[in-house]
Amino acid sequence: MIQGKMILLIVLAAAVLFSALGVVYSKHYNRKLFVELQSLEGMRDRLNVEWGQLQLEQSTWAMPNRVELIARTRLGMDVPAPDQIVIVSP
Repeated sequence: MIQGKMILLIVLAAAVLFSALGVVYSKHYNRKLFVELQSLEGMRDRLNVEWGQLQLEQSTWAMPNRVELIARTRLGMDVPAPDQIVIVSP
């Protein structure tokens, strides 16, 4: 009778020990994932800022007056006179 209670006590103590170890592992893993999440959110924020800067740069490079200036100066292009324009109908 006492031997059976002692075995039950040992089994319950082992269960409590393994349960406590599981809680510790779970907390550690949760903290590790939270740190990784924070890192990824920081990266996301930096990439969003960079994306905004790239969109602004693209809109600056594609401004019509800038394109026209480059076409005139570098490529020697000019706006055609009205009599030089030919409309082709299908």
